[in-house]
Amino acid sequence: MNKRGDEIIRKIKLFGTVFITVTLIALMLFTSGCSQQSVENEIGDIENESGIVENETRVVENETRVVENETGYIENETGYVKNETESLLNETENQTNRSEHRETESENLEEEVEGVPQEVLNVVEKSDRNVMQTLADRNFTTFVELLNVAGLEPLLAEEGIYTVFAPTNEAFDELPENAVPALENNTGELEKILTYHIVDGKILMENDLENMTSVKTLEGEELPITVTENGVQVGGANITEADIVASNGVIHQIDKVLTPPPQ
Repeated sequence: MNKRGDEIIRKIKLFGTVFITVTLIALMLFTSGCSQQSVENEIGDIENESGIVENETRVVENETRVVENETGYIENETGYVKNETESLLNETENQTNRSEHRETESENLEEEVEGVPQEVLNVVEKSDRNVMQTLADRNFTTFVELLNVAGLEPLLAEEGIYTVFAPTNEAFDELPENAVPALENNTGELEKILTYHIVDGKILMENDLENMTSVKTLEGEELPITVTENGVQVGGANITEADIVASNGVIHQIDKVLTPPPQ
């Protein structure tokens, strides 16, 4: 009976030893599997982080290129701004020069037209059309053509002050037949007649003419002035429209072509 009990106890101990051994092996295998999975996970995380780093590196490279492009654009913009600044400086200098030129012209004009009412000077200063342009704008086409033929167009277009007695187209039509073509072929005589219609260096408004008996013309001869019931006459021609203001003088429309007195 004791031997049988000892045998049972021995088998129980053996079974316990085997069970413990198997359990330990199982635990070791489980632990090993978990460690391997953890390592694999860590490797995967490292790979993911490497991919992230690579992506971030590409982003940095792209941002670097963007910065480089923006730097080049900024440099181009800077050059453009410099050019614009230089252009503005040049334009400012030109405007300053033009302003100084206008001031000088204004001073010269004031000296030349001393005694002329200020309201007249104001009108002349505000006009943007010179005598030649103003004549061309109105009923003086024949007069303008003859001024060009005689070479007087630059004179009346340049800076200065002039009083011009301008015959209408109808006034030239009243001349003898072929008179105008004949004058065009004789520029010396043409210039003499045309300059007899021009007073240089004076702005003479109609009310000024009313107080005068004559005025010296650019041709050199005196032009007689008379006042009648119908208005002012110059050299026997009626002033049919007075005080046509230009930027460099004044024009009076007349109904007759003036001829200087014979010498």
